[in-house]
Amino acid sequence: MRIIGGKLKGKTISFLKSSITRPLKDSVKESIFNIIIHSNLLNVNIRNSNILDLYSGIGSFGLECISRGAEKITFVEKDINAGEILKKNLINLGVNKNATVEIDEIDNFLKKDISEKFEIIYLDPPFADESYLQKLKLIKQNRNYKKNHLIIIHRERKSFENFKDILSPILTKQYGRSKIIFGKFLR
Repeated sequence: MRIIGGKLKGKTISFLKSSITRPLKDSVKESIFNIIIHSNLLNVNIRNSNILDLYSGIGSFGLECISRGAEKITFVEKDINAGEILKKNLINLGVNKNATVEIDEIDNFLKKDISEKFEIIYLDPPFADESYLQKLKLIKQNRNYKKNHLIIIHRERKSFENFKDILSPILTKQYGRSKIIFGKFLR
């Protein structure tokens, strides 16, 4: 795996060979960032943003954001092995000062008193996990997002999402087995 754009372009990322984690493919990652940067539908900028990367695994999404000028990334991952590889990636790339790594259950993290507000919130739950909707509700309820924000969700292409009363999808793209949903919280 590698960083595909920005100041760290071409740098390699260590990853976990496991059936538990599913790294974001470079082609899908590249498409996500092209949409964020070039779409007229999305009004958010990665540069100088505060980003929340949930189900972060080895951190490929958040590391890409740092490479492209994000100010701060908060990674949340419950798997200790993936979290340790993420920490090593941050150190090896020399960007650990831009990041916070929380090795914890996402529910525990979201129930803390988080004063931060995020411009971009990225969720990449296991495809079989439907509980991510509860996490979205909790983020919305706690208002852990800025007025101008973007939610990005990586799901299995055939999945059905019921975002009623939570999220307004703006754009959905499919790439092989993956589906990427871009949206905003409903007011």
